[in-house]
Amino acid sequence: MTAMNPQAIWREYRVAIVALAAVAVAALASVVVVPETQQAVVVRLGDPVRVVNKFKPNADYGQTGAGMVLRVPFFERVVRIDRRVMALDMERQQVLSIDRRPLEVDAFARFRIIDPVKMVRTAGSTERVNEQLQPILASVLRQELGKRTFQSLLTAERGQAMKEIREGLDREAREYGAQVIDVRIKRADLPEGTPLESAFARMKADREQVATTIRAQGQKQAQIVQAGAEAEAARIYANSFNKDASFYDFYRAMQSYSQTFAGQNNKGSSSIILSPDNDYLRQFKGR
Repeated sequence: MTAMNPQAIWREYRVAIVALAAVAVAALASVVVVPETQQAVVVRLGDPVRVVNKFKPNADYGQTGAGMVLRVPFFERVVRIDRRVMALDMERQQVLSIDRRPLEVDAFARFRIIDPVKMVRTAGSTERVNEQLQPILASVLRQELGKRTFQSLLTAERGQAMKEIREGLDREAREYGAQVIDVRIKRADLPEGTPLESAFARMKADREQVATTIRAQGQKQAQIVQAGAEAEAARIYANSFNKDASFYDFYRAMQSYSQTFAGQNNKGSSSIILSPDNDYLRQFKGR
């Protein structure tokens, strides 16, 4: 028995070899691996027909449908979509607040695809969704910040503004099958130059005015407390002296003697001449 050379084998079995190769290629092309981090939309002749590993809130890994899936080669294509949270960075924008102050705003958003079929039909890819949402974020940001003053962005009202911006952007993102999870402002500054310096001057004047008001209120409260304490002390003294009028007379006389003979203003440079029977010296006489 003689061995056949490769050329003879090809002439004899080329139809079978080509058929086997086509079957192998079709089998490899019909198998698609979808990882846990992705969801896939199977598109048949331009029409989405099914979703593999679709995002489900609170679904555990391993229970979402990821893995190997089959498709019809040459008739179905697979569009892969990230299941994770994606970033949407906005270019630095200038926004005019309601008090006519220009602001340089740098913001970002976080979103995910929750309706991959709608995303494929409206945008086609996550990159296209990102491109569509960037101008929408800038527009919503200008509208919401234009309703507020510059000072409000430095207070707790900023959180409410971020909530309304997120809700407004989320309504637009739903049209692309996306859900906006969060929106944040990284920086909100006045432009460099005179506007910034004048804003700092106004802020400093406002803070000084507030400090002056607080100090005036503190002095007022201190005077009220001091007056109340002095009135209470006078009442206690009055009640005590009313119990013994002679002691009150003695106490007042001692205070007068102390101020007259040993006061701070008396340095021994002056003399007082009084007769022994002067009524002012009555407490020296004793009872």
